[in-house]
Amino acid sequence: MSSARSRLEHHQRHLSNHGRQESGTIHTVFTKNAAPPAGPYNQAFIAAGQIFCSGQLPTNPDGEMVCGSITEKTQRCIQNLKAILEEAGSEIGKVVKVVIFLSDMRYFQEFNSEYAKWFPQKPARSCVAVKTLPKNADVEIEAVAIL
Repeated sequence: MSSARSRLEHHQRHLSNHGRQESGTIHTVFTKNAAPPAGPYNQAFIAAGQIFCSGQLPTNPDGEMVCGSITEKTQRCIQNLKAILEEAGSEIGKVVKVVIFLSDMRYFQEFNSEYAKWFPQKPARSCVAVKTLPKNADVEIEAVAIL
């Protein structure tokens, strides 16, 4: 219990020192190093010591879709998540939950090969195939991380 309390106190000091969050507050996260939102939503929110990242499409920071293999598209989605997490004061290694949307499960194996390189901690995750994604993308990834 003492160790958990110590980590909590350290985390609260970190938030206080960085002005990121006070109890019960929600802060938006935006970085020019990731794709801009494709609709009326934010890239991420910080709340309760967590970062809730919106789904990231394989879109460059200039808003252009990445063409190429599912590997290249997966890389771009994760690069967007990484930039957002860093802007929020976290990192890809602190991701605890991932949700993946694929346009077709035939991409599952190739997607997993690239995904495993970025998430060696193997966070909890769900992966589903959907009929269509915004901008006719083949992959979208959302994540939750701790600060």
